[in-house]
Amino acid sequence: MERILEPEVMDDREEAIEYDAMDFTEVNTNFAKEAVQLAGINARVLDVGTGTARIPIMISQLRPQWQIIAIDLADSMLEIGQKNILSANCQEKIKLEKVDGKNLPYQSEQFDLVISNSLIHHLENPLPFLREIKRVLKPNGGIFLRDLFRPDSEEIIKGMVREIDPNFSPRQAQLFQDSLRAAFTLAEIADLIQQSGLENVKIYQSSNRHWTAIKTSKS
Repeated sequence: MERILEPEVMDDREEAIEYDAMDFTEVNTNFAKEAVQLAGINARVLDVGTGTARIPIMISQLRPQWQIIAIDLADSMLEIGQKNILSANCQEKIKLEKVDGKNLPYQSEQFDLVISNSLIHHLENPLPFLREIKRVLKPNGGIFLRDLFRPDSEEIIKGMVREIDPNFSPRQAQLFQDSLRAAFTLAEIADLIQQSGLENVKIYQSSNRHWTAIKTSKS
């Protein structure tokens, strides 16, 4: 099935609240546990498309020495994210910034690790974002990208929505369904990463709905 775009920036306050309330604890925990294996003890980390900052909070609790810059373009997401960071007492470890992942204001080769969860399906063309990752990453830096992949049919999408969480509200179910339609296939992602110039990246299907692209830091 063909890709159906959704808005790049989720900046509706009600949508942000619904998104933050969706129970992705297991997915986020798995992401955080895998991410902390990819860089050294004192890493400088960039989280692109942080949303409400749930993942960097988990990471900072596992790696308190890491300094994390977490960026998003949605004011509503950043507002909730800041409250979450303060509630978790992580404000000394995580810095939130309103930044476009396709046009990063950071100097080249300054991050040990760049991570991103569930951002790429929001982008009409992820190539500028992937090239920016390559630019700001240290020569031996790591990357950890994960997102949904697009199923083959509407029937599969509807089945996945029914299975993911029976307690989802109608709006939450719609958000998830829209994301699946907007996602890329594994082959499309592999092609985009090759075009970006990122090297030594392992790309694979990591769950019944996710792909992962990973490169371990050598620092």
